[in-house]
Amino acid sequence: MCGIVGYVGERRAAPVILDGLRRLEYRGYDSAGLAVLAADQVQTIRRVGHVAALAAAVPGDLAGTTAIGHTRWATHGGVTESNAHPHLDSTNRIALAHNGIIENHTGLRARLEEEGVTFRSDTDTEVLVHLVRKFYDGDPEAAVRHALGLIQGTYGVAVIFWDHPGVIIAARNGSPLVVGKGNGETFLASDPHALSAHTREVVYLEDRDIARIDARGWSISRMDGGGVSRVVEVLGEEWEDEGRGDYSHHMLKEIHEQPESLARCLRGRVVPDQGGARLGGLDLTPRDIAGIRHITVLGCGTSFHAGLVGAAAMEGLARIPASAEIASEFRYRNPVIGPDDLFLAVSQSGETADTLGAVKEVQVKGGKVLGVVNVVGSSIARVCGHGVYVHSGPEIAVASTKAFTSQVAALLVASLSFARTRVLGPHEGKVFGEELLAVPERVGEWLASEPSSLHDAVELCTKGKFVFFLGRGVSHAVALEGALKLKEVAYVPCMAYPAAEMKHGPIALIDRNTPVIVVIPDDVMRDKTLSTIQEVRARGARVIAIHTAGDSACAKLADVSIPVPRASPLITPLLSVLPLQLLAYRAGLALGRDIDRPRNLAKSVTVE
Repeated sequence: MCGIVGYVGERRAAPVILDGLRRLEYRGYDSAGLAVLAADQVQTIRRVGHVAALAAAVPGDLAGTTAIGHTRWATHGGVTESNAHPHLDSTNRIALAHNGIIENHTGLRARLEEEGVTFRSDTDTEVLVHLVRKFYDGDPEAAVRHALGLIQGTYGVAVIFWDHPGVIIAARNGSPLVVGKGNGETFLASDPHALSAHTREVVYLEDRDIARIDARGWSISRMDGGGVSRVVEVLGEEWEDEGRGDYSHHMLKEIHEQPESLARCLRGRVVPDQGGARLGGLDLTPRDIAGIRHITVLGCGTSFHAGLVGAAAMEGLARIPASAEIASEFRYRNPVIGPDDLFLAVSQSGETADTLGAVKEVQVKGGKVLGVVNVVGSSIARVCGHGVYVHSGPEIAVASTKAFTSQVAALLVASLSFARTRVLGPHEGKVFGEELLAVPERVGEWLASEPSSLHDAVELCTKGKFVFFLGRGVSHAVALEGALKLKEVAYVPCMAYPAAEMKHGPIALIDRNTPVIVVIPDDVMRDKTLSTIQEVRARGARVIAIHTAGDSACAKLADVSIPVPRASPLITPLLSVLPLQLLAYRAGLALGRDIDRPRNLAKSVTVE
């Protein structure tokens, strides 16, 4: 969600800010703006729509070497120019950009209005810039610190002052900020993507940090006034490649990057010669693993679906009782957490607010929680301290594809490691490990020979009023993910169910020509799922089957047959999800959707 970019140095700031905002477009937004310290004034330009509209409105000769910019995803107030960030105080001499939500803004707004402040927007953020002005007596850092002391909620803020050129004040609490060091210039962003073109040396602010940033670097202190030192980290090289290459959309590029992203995730971790796997980042000894009583995988959206596969693997392969939980629900039900329980927090961005909240709830109750994330240095990675990086590389499209398969792969590797310690012999471990290592090549081969029947599936789904997705076991998780993708990218109404649940109510919605997508690999549940196909066919449904190559009986029952390579049951999601990703992409394309930036959605959901 919302993105922040800041720059202070010797260059004209506006082009740097615009470039950074373009790199944050994938996060999802509905308006954009920037504020530049030009001469003795703060010049602010804001526009509804894409960053391109903002760039067109910025004068080519706009001077000023200190600036902040913002992409907004509306929470409080509609999508209007007046609600876009940055916001100005009543004197137009202080500009502020904010990510997060101010929960007590209503009361603060009423008090400020009683003091004579006139508001120019419907946002919660404008309260904050007026508070900064109220407490400003020449010390910008003190004013921001005092204002934030009255705030309840989450924030990542960047503030500039007309009489302090060359200075940006930044602070975070629950919303990420990263500072980057260049040569005589310093950068600020809510995401390292925005900095990768300019620097690889960064420092991540922690919750309750406040930073004074100038061209020489930064000084960081705590909100309570105490000093602090943060470690400078180096961005990985994989974060530098953000272009689309020869692909028409980032989503299509990322679907086709899955052979490489899976290979990165598995490389050096699966050790067939030993029949197991090694994941040093988990920081668990064999004794620790042997003592685990229960594993809970926490996630939201796509990460939750990956967690369902991971939980099934932990239970089926490692024989550890396991479950997957939606993080946003988990944290608020006062969960019972035992000393021998293990929690895995799964998040592509590592900034998902609901998952981060669940992590902190586990820690408050004394539980052990590890991160399974993609972004190095992200909040969940730092709060957990230990875990697994999935190494899928930058994922720009809002709809997650390669991150899903990398998350599943990482959870399968962890399951193999745990299984080898607890129940699995070296031969069985070797067989499973070798099959995992063969997956990237098999994914690449399937993507290179995309079946023509996918076109027929797209036609059925784009013409249908409602689409059902069905599967059993780990294939139910794949069905959930396929339905989410079709909703996200193509805006087609659909729902996923465990196949056996159809006759317990949902089958009432089936009428003639209803598209029903069934994920049916050749596993122990195949014959029972075939019975479900017969049930929906008898009511006139049009069946699209994602099935194991060579399963002629399944292919004959389906109106549209899409075969995928044969695999062990727990590994099938890495293959059966591929046609569903492409189905969503091609359906969105056929319906004229904004593929990489679907309406109303954000890539990194940093508010509850």
